[in-house]
Amino acid sequence: MVTTGENIKKLRTKQGLSQDDLAWKAGLKYSTLAKIEGDFVKKPGVQLIAKIAKALGVAIEDLLK
Repeated sequence: MVTTGENIKKLRTKQGLSQDDLAWKAGLKYSTLAKIEGDFVKKPGVQLIAKIAKALGVAIEDLLK
């Protein structure tokens, strides 16, 4: 099963963004994004997911598939 963190990483790399770039665009700490992508945070809050989705220009559902 694909995790939310894996979906975020896949979409981020597809757009050529580093973790630092995406964290800055989403208004998150780099460490927070790294923990989500590394699946140390299994269920990130909806507000975090919404910020990341907006920064990537995708729907929230695309990150949760």
